[in-house]
Formats: sequence, C-alpha cells, structure tokens
Amino acid sequence: MDSEKSKLLESKADYIRNDVINVSTRNKAGHIGPSLSCVDILVALYYCCMSYKFEDPLWEGRDRLIFSKAHGCYSLYAILADKGVIPKEEWCGFYKEESSLMGCLERRLEYGFEAGCGSLGHGLPIAVGVAYGAKLQNKTYHTFCVLGDGELQEGSAWEAFQFAVKHELCNLTVIIDCNGLQAMDFIINVLDKRKNDLMKRLEGFGLSPIVCPGHDVVKLAAYICECRSSLGGTPKVIVADTTKGFGLKCMENVPEFHFRVPTDEEMAMGKTYECSG
Repeated sequence: MDSEKSKLLESKADYIRNDVINVSTRNKAGHIGPSLSCVDILVALYYCCMSYKFEDPLWEGRDRLIFSKAHGCYSLYAILADKGVIPKEEWCGFYKEESSLMGCLERRLEYGFEAGCGSLGHGLPIAVGVAYGAKLQNKTYHTFCVLGDGELQEGSAWEAFQFAVKHELCNLTVIIDCNGLQAMDFIINVLDKRKNDLMKRLEGFGLSPIVCPGHDVVKLAAYICECRSSLGGTPKVIVADTTKGFGLKCMENVPEFHFRVPTDEEMAMGKTYECSG
C-alpha cells in the first residue's frame, strides 16, 4: 500500500473514531468502549478490503460481514452513514426517538446489516453457514466475521470453528477484537488463566491465527486483504490486539465503561491519539 493511500486510511479511521465519540457522548449512548476497540478493523474492511457496492447494499456479489459483537455496533453505524448506506440523520439521531437504529445490531439488509447478533456467540456460526452456503453454490464472495474475545467462551463458537476447518472454508476470514475485557471484568479474571490461552485453543482446532496490532489500520488492511485473496486451506483468523475504549483516556481498559457514558470531567481528560487528517 502506497503512502498516500495509507494516510487516507489512517485519516478515515480518525474521522470515524471521532464521529463515534461525538455522536455517542452527545446522545448519551452507552457501549462506547466496545465500539471504539473495533474502529480500525471496520475501517480496514469497508474502506480497503471488502468487495461492496455502497450504492447497492443488496448486491448479490457483495462480501458479507457478520458483526458478531453486536453491542459494539456504533462504529459500523458511523461507517455506513459516512458511505451513504444509512441516512445521516439516522446515525446523528442515534439513541433518540427520531432514529430507528438499535443499541444492539439487528438484521436490516437495506442498511447493510447482514445479521442480528445480540445473543453473543451466535455470529460465528452464522458466518460459517453463510460461507459454507457460498462454497456449495460456487459463489465468489467472501465472508468476514468480527467477534469479541469474550464471546469465545461460548461453545457454539468452537463448534463453528470445528465445522469451518472440517469443510475447508477458505472463503471465511474471522477477525477477533481481542481487547481482553468482557462486559464488566477482564477475561483473564473470568475464564482464561493465561493471556496465550486463546492462541493455543485456536491452534488446537487446526487454525493458524495471525496476531496484528488492532489499532494500526494499515497493517490490519494488509493482513485482511491477504486473507481474502488466499485460496485453499482452512479459514483465516486474525487476532487483533485492541484496547477497549481506545481513543479516550478516561475509558481505555476500564471495565465500568463497558456501557457507562463518561462525564464532562472525564471527557476533559482528552484523547490518546493525534488526528492524522
């Protein structure tokens, strides 16, 4: 990727991050933290890697994104509003009576939402089914699934991985938003004893996960595009090393900000990044 395209991608990530912060704090919408951790993942997908016609979200040949961590959907809303798929007023009025957008993602194809995944742990099985169906029908589109590391405590996710490996679904790329937190606590305090448990489990299921900095949108885009173009073999898995609440000093890695809206005093602590635009 040339330097000009890299700068444009970084600038777009900053723009979406700021948009998520501004709309969600202004409208007093919770779930800001889980939305901020996946901004760069979604920007890499929609502005660089996915085959998608924004003027025609029902295009049959589009790549499918199953956004499994549905409570972190604000970044997805901001991107699809920026691209004109969602009316701008729907996003700007989010969490208010004038908007029909839900606090947790629900299926709405005309708005670009492929599946409702409010019950965590179901997104990956849906994505595997979509990819398997595409393979059976010789369809050329790729299926992506973005899920949180917390929902990988669900057995349904591992059943889906097992099925995907068995049927060699190379048309599937799974991106794990690995921010180390689930709801109101750190994952290591809930189930995992060691930070490398996730990698060992993925490898044990026959996968070859790639670890990538989750807030380096350029590197993410390079890895995702490489996975999309790869033919044959098993599904691809990218473990994006992210920070929950990334971008706001008051929110980063603080469990209570899974849903809580920051106060004016907390917002005054500022941001943790410099806008590139």
